[in-house]
Amino acid sequence: MKPTGIVRDVDELGRIVLPKELRKQFGLAAKTPMEIFTSEDTIILRKYEPGDIFTGEMNDLVDFQGKKVSKSNIIKLCEAAGIKIAE
Repeated sequence: MKPTGIVRDVDELGRIVLPKELRKQFGLAAKTPMEIFTSEDTIILRKYEPGDIFTGEMNDLVDFQGKKVSKSNIIKLCEAAGIKIAE
């Protein structure tokens, strides 16, 4: 992790305002969903990117009816349905 030198207070509702420079740098517009992770005494924020609906996998995703499905899981689904795929 790289320190930014920026310090912000948590308000009475538990909110922290991210500086405009950071929002611009990371492409965070209003209403951007964020994931929150913790590790011991550290809180990590990351822009939420949905993964495969079955496994959460993030590689080779295809958008199908608004859901993300990995190509490897599409192949497994076809095999489970008895559909042969030419590769």
